[in-house]
Amino acid sequence: MRKPELLAPAGDWEKLKYALAYGADAVYLGGQAFGLRAYAGNFSFEEMKQAVNWTHALGKKIYVTVNIFAHESDFEELPAYLTHLEGLGVDGVIVSDPGIIALAKEVAPQLPLHLSTQANSTNSYAVGFWLKQGIERIILARELTLEELRAVRSKVKGGLEIFIHGAMCMSYSGRCLLSNYLTGRDANRGECTQPCRWGYSLAEEKRPGEVFPLEEDERGTYVFNSHDLCLLPHLPLLKPINLDSFKIEGRMKSLYYVASTVKVYREAIDTLWDEGEEAFQVKLPQWLEEMDKVSHRDYSAGFLFGKPGANSHNLESSHYVRDYDFVGVRFSGGETKDDAADPMNYYWAWVEQRNNFKRGDVLEVLTPRGVPWSFEVKDMWDDEGKPMEAASHAQQKMRVMVPEKMLAYSILRRAKRGKR
Repeated sequence: MRKPELLAPAGDWEKLKYALAYGADAVYLGGQAFGLRAYAGNFSFEEMKQAVNWTHALGKKIYVTVNIFAHESDFEELPAYLTHLEGLGVDGVIVSDPGIIALAKEVAPQLPLHLSTQANSTNSYAVGFWLKQGIERIILARELTLEELRAVRSKVKGGLEIFIHGAMCMSYSGRCLLSNYLTGRDANRGECTQPCRWGYSLAEEKRPGEVFPLEEDERGTYVFNSHDLCLLPHLPLLKPINLDSFKIEGRMKSLYYVASTVKVYREAIDTLWDEGEEAFQVKLPQWLEEMDKVSHRDYSAGFLFGKPGANSHNLESSHYVRDYDFVGVRFSGGETKDDAADPMNYYWAWVEQRNNFKRGDVLEVLTPRGVPWSFEVKDMWDDEGKPMEAASHAQQKMRVMVPEKMLAYSILRRAKRGKR
């Protein structure tokens, strides 16, 4: 049974490189228009060209989101945009609007089309309909159960993709109107302000100004606040269904989130498909521990085992669980040199700061391959060779002494107090 594609978010150029370095088979990104993440870094055409070349040189694939629900004015620029994507050689575009689909088939007939989860395909008849329209892959609605996934797969032969990890929207297939209503920013055009994460209280129309907390909590309640999706423990149940792609949500998440999440799912998929379920279950606890080190809301299985109940929503807070701070990355560009060993058998590595850290801190190193390792920061120097006590300037580059060679794309993190 073939492995599913592991598809990772690439909110910007740096995240794309890390997603691929940590094991993604493919990435998805947005251009500077027509995508549903207007506040992600997104890519200019020149950056997209570089991204396509970089990704294809690694033998991997790249998809571009064109998944807004378009208005009439959008069709003035869409033809040229789609034609340009076809010319770049992207491996597919993710679409949801029937008008954009029709236009793409007309002006860019060689451009593979993937149907967005926003189109909420929840049954084999809908999937079959879209396949007949020339769609190559259907990203199924997040509201499907395990049994429904099995049923759809048994009745259709086209490409099927599901989300396996990331934030969940409280609206059906993410088609939310809250942001538009409350802030004037349309979630269906890429401008969601996430009002589902705000606190709410109940008001009675004849008592203006009087609000009633829905929980006995002075902060109100977070009635729309869904848990994050995590299907990692349930991959053995998904394996026999023979889906084509497993997708991770998060184009607006951090580089650390992308790298760590991709690494875990890469190892999990490879272990399950190559070594079997027994080996998978042995390693599962360490993978779950790793997932807890990434900023996240409480995890749930979403709709996999049926309609989620109250235990799949956080009614008390919209805060993330953050047990570790992302403090730096292994810097390997510019005029820097490769790691070199000193006579005491230590190495030094160039690091770019992403959060404050200082001498005496114990940092953990997450690498694209192998298990994380830790070291105490004892010696570090700035780019002029001067000793440093602390890395306090944003994205400052420095040399740090480490006990073993640090691989390219390594990430440095620090446990919060009491979490070591």
